[in-house]
Amino acid sequence: MSVENNKGRIAIVTGAGTGIGRAAALALLADGWSVTLAGRRLEPLEQVAEESGAGARAFAVPTDVANPESVQALFAAAVERFGRVDLLFNNAGVGNPPGPFEDWTADQWRGVVDINLTGMFFCIQQAFRTMKAQTPRGGRIINNGSISATAPRPNSAAYTATKHGVEGLTKTASLDGRKYDIAVGQIDVGNAMTELAARMAKGVPQANGELAIEPLMDVEIVGQSVLYMANLPLEANVLFHTVMATKMPFVGRG
Repeated sequence: MSVENNKGRIAIVTGAGTGIGRAAALALLADGWSVTLAGRRLEPLEQVAEESGAGARAFAVPTDVANPESVQALFAAAVERFGRVDLLFNNAGVGNPPGPFEDWTADQWRGVVDINLTGMFFCIQQAFRTMKAQTPRGGRIINNGSISATAPRPNSAAYTATKHGVEGLTKTASLDGRKYDIAVGQIDVGNAMTELAARMAKGVPQANGELAIEPLMDVEIVGQSVLYMANLPLEANVLFHTVMATKMPFVGRG
C-alpha cells in the first residue's frame, strides 16, 4: 500500500515512542511529513501516531535496532508504505548501567554498545542502501549524539564511549554520503526533560563529587531543532548542532 503525504517527504524515526524520538516524530508529523515510527514496543508507537492526528502518515513498526534483520525489515516496510525514505532520525538509545563501571558485567557493557553504537551503524548502513538506490537519489540522516559526545559525566563510561563513537560515525558517514547525495549530521542534546533526564531535577553527581540539581528544557525544543535540520535543502547540512538547557553545567568548569 502506498500513502501520499501532503509534502511528499518521508521520515523514519527510531526510538519514536518516548522522549526525544517522540518529540521529533510529532514535530515532523505536524509539519506534514510521513513518519515511520520505530521502537521496541508497539503500544507507545501507536500512542504517538494517535496523538499526532496524522492518520495514515504515521506508521508504527516494532524494531530492534541491535538486530540488522529487524532494521532491514523496518526500511523495507517504510519503502513499501511510502515509496522512499528522505530522512532517518537515528535516535534509539539507552542510558548507562547503574553504579561504578568496575562492577558492570560484560552483558551490561554490550547492552549499551549494541543499541547506542552498533544499532546506529545498522540504521546508517540501511539508510545508505535505501537512499542511494531511490529516485530521486539521496536523503538526510540525523544522528542523536549527546553532550556526552563532547564531555562525560561521572560513572558514564559506556554511554559516553558510545556517544563518542557516534561522533565518528557522523563524520565518516558525512564524507561517504557525498557521492550519493546523502547529508549526515548530528544533534547533541543537553538536559531535555525526558524520562531519561528526569533524575536531574532531583540531583545528579558532578565532577567535584557533589550532587546538584540541574536545569532542564522542554523536549519539544529538541523536536523543533530536528525539524529545522530535516527541512534544509540537501545542498546544506548542519554537521553538529548542540541544543541545551541554557544554565546547565556544561560550558566552563563545573
